[in-house]
Amino acid sequence: MVNEHNQHEGSADTLLIVEDDAPFARTLARSFERRGYAVISADGMESMMTLLESHSPQYAVVDLKLKGEATGLSCVQALHAHDEDMLIVVLTGYASIATAVEAVKLGACHYLAKPSNTDDIEAAFHRADGSTEVEVVGRPTSIKTLEWERIHETLAETGFNISETARRLGMHRRTLARKLGKQQVK
Repeated sequence: MVNEHNQHEGSADTLLIVEDDAPFARTLARSFERRGYAVISADGMESMMTLLESHSPQYAVVDLKLKGEATGLSCVQALHAHDEDMLIVVLTGYASIATAVEAVKLGACHYLAKPSNTDDIEAAFHRADGSTEVEVVGRPTSIKTLEWERIHETLAETGFNISETARRLGMHRRTLARKLGKQQVK
């Protein structure tokens, strides 16, 4: 599904939202429109590619987990190939170090865990160059955190296929689904 909101042709601040949760996409679009952005929306790779035929957004917000075949990581890769200067922020309820690293390697300038609001996203666009001022914390990683990161690394490798992830991790599919349900950030 392709949506064009408040489209100002030639606007210097065009934002593409790639999100399959329609109510969240509409809320995000309205919020960015109030800040002066021209917003276009897609619910997946196919509709995103259609929009890119006629639009050149400077900014993009991409959900990591999209319904269908393509993941948000595939969308990031395609957006970066379309325009290397586009500032891309990945949003996810399934945050992990593995998917954050892959998103940045594929062209995202930032990666935010949900819930994130418009202020967080806009700040991420402005921190695209990174900062040496980020505090380095020397806390030990817990077993639960390591398990969570391994699960999400495997999820990313399998394109978020829960059955294949469970098989690769040597656990029952229901066990994996239960662990994901407990940890999921809405």
